[in-house]
Amino acid sequence: MTWEYEERAWKNGFEAVCGVDEAGRGPVAGPVCAAAVILPGGIVIEGLNDSKKLSEKKREKLFDEITENALAWSVSLVDERVIDEINILQATFRAMRQAVDGLTRPADFVYVDGNRSQGLEQPHECVVSGDAKIPSVAAASIIAKVTRDRLMRQFAEQYPQYGFEKHKGYGTKAHYAAVDEFGLCEIHRKSFFKKYFEKREKHG
Repeated sequence: MTWEYEERAWKNGFEAVCGVDEAGRGPVAGPVCAAAVILPGGIVIEGLNDSKKLSEKKREKLFDEITENALAWSVSLVDERVIDEINILQATFRAMRQAVDGLTRPADFVYVDGNRSQGLEQPHECVVSGDAKIPSVAAASIIAKVTRDRLMRQFAEQYPQYGFEKHKGYGTKAHYAAVDEFGLCEIHRKSFFKKYFEKREKHG
């Protein structure tokens, strides 16, 4: 991972270059979380990478290092009710927008992980697999993932029967088995279960 993307933006006259990424698009429960991070140029944070490639322990350690060293960072959560209302893609765009807008130091250029964005007022560029290429996006992916995982562990205490601390809301076999037994709880994304319940009814 190099600073080539940030350097390109700096050369074009942008100073506060921010990376933004999300965690939690795929789960069937809990919020989607986005984070925005502005890193000081050239900082060395050992092990910085796409959050999905790191162990939970490593992510937690990097979370502290990133938040201590970032020039600015921000997190935004969009909950399951909004996801059901406007759909997961729109909810993700909203979370990203809010994360960028929530930075204490305004970003003047944004790198977005993925192939599309919506509603960002700042100049920006979408980069597929940006979390594996761009330090500020990798940092954002770690902040978003750790924030969301911590929240899901809190929900696990509130709803112990679903095992949220293990699967973090993803649709695992054990998670669906718990839904079959206990039904849906407050934090489930109801729209994600329509097809599942239809299929279950069909097959009795």
